[in-house]
Order: sequence, then structure tokens, then C-alpha cells
Amino acid sequence: MRTERESQIAASLADRFARTRALSAELAEPLSDADATIQSMDDASPAKWHLAHTSWFFETFVLRDHVPGYALHDERFPFLFNSYYEAEGARHARPSRGMLSRPSLEEVLAYRRAVDEALLAALPGLAPDAAALVTLGINHEEQHQELLLTDILHHFSVNPLEPTLWQGAPKVPVAMPGPIGWIEGHAGIVEIGHAGDGFAFDCEGPRHPVLLAPHALANRTVTNGEWAAFIADGGYRTPAHWLSDGWGWVQANGIEAPLYWRMEKGAWTRFGLDGRRPIDPAAPVTHVSFYEADAYASWAGARLPTEFEWEAAAASHDPASGNQLDAACPVEPRPSADGAAFFGDVWEWTRSAYLPYPGFRAAEGAVGEYNGKFMSGQCILRGGSCATPRGHLRASYRNFFYPHQRWQFTGVRLAKDL
Repeated sequence: MRTERESQIAASLADRFARTRALSAELAEPLSDADATIQSMDDASPAKWHLAHTSWFFETFVLRDHVPGYALHDERFPFLFNSYYEAEGARHARPSRGMLSRPSLEEVLAYRRAVDEALLAALPGLAPDAAALVTLGINHEEQHQELLLTDILHHFSVNPLEPTLWQGAPKVPVAMPGPIGWIEGHAGIVEIGHAGDGFAFDCEGPRHPVLLAPHALANRTVTNGEWAAFIADGGYRTPAHWLSDGWGWVQANGIEAPLYWRMEKGAWTRFGLDGRRPIDPAAPVTHVSFYEADAYASWAGARLPTEFEWEAAAASHDPASGNQLDAACPVEPRPSADGAAFFGDVWEWTRSAYLPYPGFRAAEGAVGEYNGKFMSGQCILRGGSCATPRGHLRASYRNFFYPHQRWQFTGVRLAKDL
């Protein structure tokens, strides 16, 4: 017999599950079946695949493993919609996800409805360990909501018609921010990582001490206008600013500007989910790689922060503040009234490699493959973006991508030694 407190917790979890699942469907609502099927590069997945994969996660790790008598919606789907879980067996190759013309978008949405119905029915009777997997699945789906948007943006960007997902609001001129100011950071021994109650991914802990040297962080992120000055000053043509791997990447790929930027009639434009528009010089620059971020910092006479410097500074800020995803509506970085905001707008590259904290241990079973096995060759980003669902972030949250990747809403906050 459940206590009243346990029933309230189950009801709250059911409400969050339903709201999260509904937002994913709303984000995909403007898409045609063809829009939801295409795959523009190996790093990006079709919208239809995101919708199905997140359903597979709940069906596999909660319904199949914790609800006696549950029968899979379609026994073929685990092969199609498993992402990288080796313990779950063979799966469809990631670069070929865009070849899945079937199941249709409507069939995938029907799959989602079936999983939703079964999980909501089972949730009141789930044991605590199974309920914890529902919480993990919700956070997993929130990650895929951001990926769904950034992947659609990339898919649409390679279409010469440059279609829009949503109509953007009319642009209102905004005054350029003043010169970057500096916030003196914490020096000495600080505690880093998640601790206490509340959800966190396994890679956010254990909490541990870190020694920080005297330093300062910029009070805001770098703007489009400042980045245009970097370009005009030959930033992409001057090897002295670049790491060796970065310079090789620039040369091999003909990189001249952030992803989605294009020079038209002597002015820079950018492509977004609301189509192609002139860049807003006051807005945070986005869609830049770690290599570009590091080169810009060198050009500016600064450096990128470590993830520990960033977390120590951000710990006193509200992670639910800033420009984040609240509903299915146009998303893009925008000038902020709070120049010192640490959350929202753009993920901020750090100079830190994605590595385990002291004492890290991956969870048992397939869900232990969620984060730990990717701790090789990737860089940490902090702070969330305009496409991150509000409520998803924490100061300890660690995002990670390879240094050349830039199709996410990635930007730059500078740091310097004192």
C-alpha cells in the first residue's frame, strides 16, 4: 500500500512525463513525413528517429524490464531504434537512419501513444528503481528535444530552398553591449560536481575538491559583431591563433565563418529555424567549434575557461534563468538584459576534456553505457542553450562534443589568468 507521499511523488512524475512527451510531439508537429525522415549527416538523426528512440528507451528499460506481462509494441523496433547500447544487441547503422522511410511518421507517433499509455498505467505501481529510470528517461528525452531541433536545422540548411520550421518574430534593433567586463573567479580549493538530492547524470559526480588558480571570466559571451571583427581581421587565415588540429580542420574543410553564416551583398547572414536573416550583431555568436572558440580566445588575448572555473562561477546563478526552451516556438540566441547570465542562449565551450571525476563508476547494465564510454577525445561545454528545455540544467551539468562539431548552439565565454 502506497503512502500519500509516495502517491504524490508518482503523480508528479506522471505529470512531468506527460508534459515532456507532449513537447516532443509539438516540436515535430510542423514536419511532414519527408521532413521527419531525412538525415543530412552522420552526426544528425531524423526527427522521426528521435521520436521513436526516446519511446524505445522507456519501453525497453521500464516497461519491458519492470512491468510483468508487457509485450513489445513491435518486435522489430528495438533493432531500428536502439542508439548505442551494445548490451541491447545489434542495431540499425547510425549513418543509415535516414533510409528508414518506414515506419511512417504517423506509425511512430502511434508507437509513442502506445508507450505513453502503458507507462502511465504502470507508473503508480513501479518500484523506486524503476521510477528512477522514468526520471532518467525524461531527462534523456529532454536531451533529444534539443537534438531534434538542431538536427532539423541542419537538415533544412542543406536544402537550397532553406525552409523554415517557424516564422520568426520581427527583429527589434538592440544596442550593442559594451566591452566585455571581467568577473574575478573563485581561487583555491572548491567543491565541484553534483551532490545532494535531485536528479543528475552519473558523469556529474562524485563531488570532489579542485584547486583553482587566480582567474577571471568574461561577464558575457562573445557576440556576432565581435566574431565578425575576428573574421575581418583574418582570424580564419592566421595559423598563429589555431591549434594544429584546428588549423588542419580549417584548411581541409574551407572554414571561413560560423556554421550557417553566409556573406550576401557585403553583409553576413545566418540560417536559423526561422529562415535566413541578417546576423544580429548584439546576439551571442553560435554554431562554432571548439577549434574556432579556442582560436578566437587566442586572437582576443584570452583563453577558454576550464569547466571547473565555469561551474564555480555559475553555482550562484539560477539554472532555470536565461533564454531556454519553453514551448514549440522559434528558438535562437538573443541579446540578454542580464550580461552576467550563465545559463541559456549558447552552450559554452571550455578547455576541459571530457574525463571521469575521481571515483566515477558507471551504473550496472545497459544504462551504464549512457555517458561513461564516451570519455575519450571530447570537450566539455557548460550552461545550456536556447534549445535546452527549461528545468533540465544544473551548474554541475556536463555536455560534451568532439572539437570539430558545431551544429549545436555552441558559443564562447572568455577567461584569463590573474
